[in-house]
Amino acid sequence: MRNELFVFNKIPTNLALMIYFFYFLIIVITFIGMEFIAWSLHKYVMHGFLWHLHEDHHRPHDKVFEKNDLFALVFGIPSWLFMMFGIMHGCDYKLYIGIGIALYGVSYVLIHDGLIHGRFKVFRNPKSKYLIALRRGHFAHHKPRWKKNERLPNHSCYGMLWVPMKFFKEVWEEEAVKKASKM
Repeated sequence: MRNELFVFNKIPTNLALMIYFFYFLIIVITFIGMEFIAWSLHKYVMHGFLWHLHEDHHRPHDKVFEKNDLFALVFGIPSWLFMMFGIMHGCDYKLYIGIGIALYGVSYVLIHDGLIHGRFKVFRNPKSKYLIALRRGHFAHHKPRWKKNERLPNHSCYGMLWVPMKFFKEVWEEEAVKKASKM
């Protein structure tokens, strides 16, 4: 019986390690690339022609689910297809692209839904300056706009993991004030 999942046991160890490293790089590059894709989709699609699906995410409510949650399919379906076709073709690079997309999706649920919006109890009171800045940037993005069609400022957060420096500076300055007041 031929086991195609473990084809690397027939090649030299150094080459197998290089292949594994290459696949790991694909996962990391895909994960990072997803931040740019998510940023673009958020800014130009969710805040554009699909605003009617995203709008409830920006409005206070007590519902468990939002219409905005349908956007998970935008990432879930390609991830599943990449993984499925990657496995069908002998665990090639497509599998690892799908894994990178899936890992971004898991991160999105934990960071965006858990940390930022508190839809479940994760990271209740973050101590990390990065996580605090991330929350502030996202809350600035959700700040109500009083004029119809008012554009968000350029420093607004459309992605999940990238935070404009403005929010880091605020957190660092507050930390410095706290330290100075303790002296």
